[in-house]
Amino acid sequence: MVFAPGEKPGNEPEEVKLQNASKQIVQNAILQAVQQVSQESQRREERISDNRDHIQLGVGELTKKHEKK
Repeated sequence: MVFAPGEKPGNEPEEVKLQNASKQIVQNAILQAVQQVSQESQRREERISDNRDHIQLGVGELTKKHEKK
């Protein structure tokens, strides 16, 4: 194996450790981003569902008022 000036044979495992640590950091960041997007989507769906419930209640109330007249 050929080493660059100043590089020692013992440095290779250290480089592998750094690469593995970098990969782990990236994987964690991606996982966190995916979880955040998932949570935001779930909250958005809940808000949409809540709005639909309110709209349906409102329509029901309007129908009842119309029937009374």
